[in-house]
Amino acid sequence: MNMLAEASTTDISKEEKPTTFEENQEVARRGGRVAGIARQALEAETGKPVITSQNAVDFAKLIDEVVKEVEQPKEDNEEKVE
Repeated sequence: MNMLAEASTTDISKEEKPTTFEENQEVARRGGRVAGIARQALEAETGKPVITSQNAVDFAKLIDEVVKEVEQPKEDNEEKVE
C-alpha cells in the first residue's frame, strides 16, 4: 500500500503540477485516497484486514513519513519567496 500511495501521488503530481503547499497537500491526500480504496478492495476480496495490530506500528511510521514529505514542499516554497 505504501508504494501504491507514493506512485499514485507521484503520478497525480506530474499531471497536476502543484506549485503551492496547499496544492501539494491535496495531491498527497488524493494519492493516499487511491491507496485507501485499494486497501478496502483487497480487504473485501480476501475477507482479512490489511492493517493488523502487528503492522499498525509500521503504518503509523508511514503516516509520519508522508506528513513530513508533504511538509517539505512548504519549506521549499518559503525559500523561493524570500
